[in-house]
Amino acid sequence: MLSVQVDESAVQDEIRRQVSERLREADTDLVFWDAKELMRRTCMSWNFIQQQFFFDPRFPKVKVGNKWYFPAREAREFLEQWIREQMRRVVS
Repeated sequence: MLSVQVDESAVQDEIRRQVSERLREADTDLVFWDAKELMRRTCMSWNFIQQQFFFDPRFPKVKVGNKWYFPAREAREFLEQWIREQMRRVVS
């Protein structure tokens, strides 16, 4: 007879790791975001984005014709840093 024991916490940890890895891969599919994608990814309106961080010189952006584009990887890194800064301000 064969008996198999499964460590459920190890399985859950592996599932989380795999899901996280897949999400990172999916997130890198786009090279650039446009304003609509930036609003979707941040869950912020265009006016709020402009008030909060759009004019921050660290925020990567380029205007091509009449349209703004944001390099996806750099924009995401900036946004992660920006939200950490906002969290520190709330705590202080």
